[in-house]
Amino acid sequence: MNRTLLECVRRFADANADRHGVARTPISGLFAMRATQPSEMQYAISKPLVALVLQGAKRVTMGSTTFDFGAGDSLLVTADVPNVSQVTRASAGAPYYSLVLDIDLAVTQSLVLEIGAVQAETGIPIRVDPTEADVADAALRLIRLLDRPASIPVLGDQLIREMHYWLLTGRHGSGIRALGVTDSHATRIGRAVAIIRSAYAQTLTVEQLAEAAGMSLSSFHQHFRAVTSLSPLQFQKQLRLIEARRMMISEGATISTAAYEVGYESVSQFTREYGRMFGVSPARDVRESFGKNRVAA
Repeated sequence: MNRTLLECVRRFADANADRHGVARTPISGLFAMRATQPSEMQYAISKPLVALVLQGAKRVTMGSTTFDFGAGDSLLVTADVPNVSQVTRASAGAPYYSLVLDIDLAVTQSLVLEIGAVQAETGIPIRVDPTEADVADAALRLIRLLDRPASIPVLGDQLIREMHYWLLTGRHGSGIRALGVTDSHATRIGRAVAIIRSAYAQTLTVEQLAEAAGMSLSSFHQHFRAVTSLSPLQFQKQLRLIEARRMMISEGATISTAAYEVGYESVSQFTREYGRMFGVSPARDVRESFGKNRVAA
C-alpha cells in the first residue's frame, strides 16, 4: 500500500514541484512535498494538518520537544503553532517525499456531530504516529484522482471526507477531535488566530481578539497560550518575522521593505527582534541563504 502511494506521489511531485519542493494539487488542501537533499531549518506557524511521510526523514521541533520521523509515519498538527522543521534524510537518488492534507475544520465538525461525543485529548498539539492502513488507502485513492481530472469535482470532496473520518476514528482521533467541537476552546481560539493571520501587519488589540473568541480577557490569554504555546502578541510577532524572512529570501525584498510591509515602524526594532528569533541578523541570514548579499538596509 505505502509503496504504491509512494510511486503515485513521486510521479506527481517530480513533475510538479516548484523550486521550494511543493507540488500543489487541484484538490483543495492537498499537496505533495519533495526534497533532494537535507534542508536548512524552516520556521513556520503551521495550520492544522496531517503529513504522511513516504520516503526520507524529517525533524520538527516545537519549543523544547523534538520529533524525528520517517517513511511510514504521519505528523499531525492540531493547532496553529510555531515550529522549526528540517528534512534530515534526502538525496537525488532517494528524495524525501510526503503527502500533506490540511485539516478541514468544517468537515471535522460535521463528522464529530455524526460520530458522537468522545473525549478529546488535550496537550501538545504536535504528534507523530505510524500511518494507519485506512488513512493510507484513502490517501492513495485521493492522489489517483489526479490522473483523472474530470473525477475530482465528483469524488474529491467525498474522499477528503473519508480521509478525515479515518483520521478521527483512528489513533489520530483524540488529537483532532477538539477541532470538531463547534464551541470548544480550540475553535474559539481558532477564530482569533484567523484574524491575526489575515491582519498580522495591522495593530490588533487583545480586546478585539478576545471579543472575536467570545471570551473574557483573562480566559482568552489562558486558552490562547494553551492552544498555541504563545501569547497573542508573540503569535503576531512571529508571524510578522516569518513572513518578512520569506519576503527577503524568496522575493529578494530589502530589509526595510520587508520590515515595513509586515507592520514594523522601525527597522532597528525589526532587526533586533529578527535576531532574537532566528539567531542571526536579517542581512547575514539572507547572505548565508544565497551566498551573496542581495539586500540593502
